[in-house]
Amino acid sequence: MRDAVRSRGRAGRAGGAPARGSAGVHAGAWWLWALALGTAATRTTNPLLLGLLLAVSGYVVVSCRPDTPSARSYTAFVRLALAVLVIRLVFAVVLGSPIPGSHVLVSLPEVPLPHWAQGIRLGGRVTAEAVVFALYDGLKLATLLVCVGAANALAAPARLLKSLPGALYETGVAVVVALTFAPHLVADGRRLRAARRLRGRPDRGVRGLVQVGLPVLEGALERSVALAAAMDARGYGRAAEVAPAVRRTTAVLTLGGLLGVCAGTYGLLTAEGGTYGLPVLLTGVAAALAGLWLGGRRSPRTRYRPDSWNARSCLVAGSGALVAALLALAAARDPQALHPGVVPLVAPTLPLWPAAAVLLGLAPAFAAPASPAPKEPS
Repeated sequence: MRDAVRSRGRAGRAGGAPARGSAGVHAGAWWLWALALGTAATRTTNPLLLGLLLAVSGYVVVSCRPDTPSARSYTAFVRLALAVLVIRLVFAVVLGSPIPGSHVLVSLPEVPLPHWAQGIRLGGRVTAEAVVFALYDGLKLATLLVCVGAANALAAPARLLKSLPGALYETGVAVVVALTFAPHLVADGRRLRAARRLRGRPDRGVRGLVQVGLPVLEGALERSVALAAAMDARGYGRAAEVAPAVRRTTAVLTLGGLLGVCAGTYGLLTAEGGTYGLPVLLTGVAAALAGLWLGGRRSPRTRYRPDSWNARSCLVAGSGALVAALLALAAARDPQALHPGVVPLVAPTLPLWPAAAVLLGLAPAFAAPASPAPKEPS
């Protein structure tokens, strides 16, 4: 028995444990990369650039995502993005659009509305300009949702909890629980649909949705109760004794720092506050960080195998930040290329150097590819 245990241990070490994260990249780096791509998507309505952002995020997800339930939820975010795009187009067709247009596609029966509903139209003319504008606008929002799905697929939100300051631990737990709710629902739905197919029962349509939805919700409730019991058993919510002076200092530093961040940001965005904006912003950030550090003393906890911020993490986060910065610069210098006109209708063109900037987001696919699954001992 002892020899068997030793041989299994040697085989496990030889095969290698599954990589934590995606090739050792910090979870925060993946989220910064994905949110930076989403920020870049908000700077343009060019469908070619948005499609390129979708392709870049999808390729990185396929190349780097681990084999976890949260990684398999990426398709659910893609479907949600498609639903948002369709809803945006339906609203533009049914409720009309403020965009003027001369190319009428179809004329729907218009429903008369009372005088207090002025400005709202049901039916009427549907122009090509209004449909194209809705398509561009919906595609931008869909790209943002897909980028959030990419972050959720590449790094489970639970991993971010290890990197939060102690003062934000309880808030971080609440956010992580909320973010991991959707991946578990997707996994439960797939499992129940597969079980119904094996039993020869319908798993599609309204009937299948109703018969699958109730067990999924029941499982979510049971998981919530079990999670609450586990958190209570582990002492969640208990705080250490801290002197009143430390508590007051923490509150003053945190609130003052946040106010300083708001004032500094406002100063940077206005022409009048250009002289004091940056110093106030830096001072506010320093005070807020000091407050968070002092507040962490009230939440004593240990970290088991914390993620490390290495060179790959810097490359992943830096590539996303570079894409966002270059797209923002392109939007300021050449807004016509990043926002193709709809009145009059013009065909969108692919600007070369913004497209090359988007391709920089592919760096994680080559710097942090997914590790192969561990081999079974023979």
